[in-house]
Amino acid sequence: MVDMERISRRGGGRAARVAARAAPLEANMRPVRPGMPGGLYKPLKDEDIVRIHEAALDALEQIGLKGAPVTGVEILTATGCVVGEDGRIRFPRSVVAEMLEKAAKSVTLPGRDPAFDLELSGTRVHYGTAGAAVHIVDIDTGEYRDSTTQDLYDAARVVQKLDNVHFFQRPMVCRDIEDNYDLDINTIYASCAGTTKHIGTSFVEPSHLEGCLKLIHEIAGGEEAFRARPFVSNTNCFVVPPLTFAEESCQVMEICVRAGMPVLLLSAGQAGATAPAPIATAIVQAVAECLAGVVYVNAIQPGAPAVFGTWPFVSDLRTGAMSGGSGEQALLSAACAQMHHFYGLPGGAAAGISDSKLPDMQAGWEQAISNVMVGLSGLNMVYEAVGMHASLLGFCMESLVLGNDMLGQVQRCVRGIDITDESVSIDVIRSVCLDGPGHYLGHDQTLRLMQREYIYPEFADRSSPKEWVEKGRPELLVKAKDKLRAILSTDSHLIAPELDERLRGAYNLVPLRRN
Repeated sequence: MVDMERISRRGGGRAARVAARAAPLEANMRPVRPGMPGGLYKPLKDEDIVRIHEAALDALEQIGLKGAPVTGVEILTATGCVVGEDGRIRFPRSVVAEMLEKAAKSVTLPGRDPAFDLELSGTRVHYGTAGAAVHIVDIDTGEYRDSTTQDLYDAARVVQKLDNVHFFQRPMVCRDIEDNYDLDINTIYASCAGTTKHIGTSFVEPSHLEGCLKLIHEIAGGEEAFRARPFVSNTNCFVVPPLTFAEESCQVMEICVRAGMPVLLLSAGQAGATAPAPIATAIVQAVAECLAGVVYVNAIQPGAPAVFGTWPFVSDLRTGAMSGGSGEQALLSAACAQMHHFYGLPGGAAAGISDSKLPDMQAGWEQAISNVMVGLSGLNMVYEAVGMHASLLGFCMESLVLGNDMLGQVQRCVRGIDITDESVSIDVIRSVCLDGPGHYLGHDQTLRLMQREYIYPEFADRSSPKEWVEKGRPELLVKAKDKLRAILSTDSHLIAPELDERLRGAYNLVPLRRN
């Protein structure tokens, strides 16, 4: 153990003084940033990937999918897909290969603020929210209450202030709104009013798209402006596993693709329930379903921006309940990232889910394990990374805030170790040991790298027991509540007043408290 008092007497105190007054670094100099490459962790061997790919093609060619809307049947058969006597659409290998060639290999998901643009390619990793929680976790009472439009707006405002949460996909349902059209409208409005990061949302019915697109275009400054920078993407559950198209969601997808809106092609089977129990076969089914989506989208518009959304979940086979915080879930999502790389397509999957009801130790290990594993695997879009509890049924604001700290550490793992001529040189070791004070705390190299090479938590406590007592025994959740209160006490509404007034006159928008 380092004797800090001895080092301070010998000149190491200078390092502490510098650290205490160091200002935040510019974005391009921070130790972690959006889009850092992963890909070092590979649970699947190369031959495993090929076998999964071939099995997925077999499933598409021999079993196919049922339930496509009439328009979808027309689109798919025009590309060479075949409708069997049983009504299922089968996908010849040649058709899948052709559409994979046409598919976009890199997708940019813009924010309303260009500083938050996300480049989805290769093994670049981004973390964000997602889900459809129906409850908010009250950590003071331990109770779960219905989530509201205000909660969605507040969550967006918090994400706007969190450096390590890179996008805002709707994490909860506004249960204070009964009309489904108003639900879709208010989800878009509350999200855009709270953040200028990229937003993901879903639409309940195809008929809602006309009004929803009009609202989005007004916020963007016109349809052309939105098509140039589509800051809202569609989370589309176009399949209901196993191997069944979701008719209305497919119709929504067709409209969104033609409107220039990026689409997340989401297959969310649950291993042991709506997907096979073997982890490998659950991946096979998810890949097959998403390949069907790739064919569908690129038959509508070749090269349309789409995310390969293999989201297979896990069941606790003792009860049949979902287990999003399991080690098996982390393996599934990490392996899916390898499949995305195999196809050279932008991809996304779920991680960071906790089965715990509160932000406790169970939540900590569940969230960290899966987020690290998928980050190291190079997953482009890590959805549901923070805030999600009770196997996606509950969203916790304090957990969202604490999750930013966790994701900082996670992304430091993703970044890995920099091997350069300087970092492996023994010149500094020689200087310290032979000519210097025998420690590195005050060395120029240490001071130069202390903020670029290392990341420091905002909430996690690294003090000694004595210092912790002197500070009043600070508690993690109390600090998170203070941070949450500070963010939400500030008016940070991100829609201009004149536009806001116009939108409120045109749509049935829920009043929102701004501080």
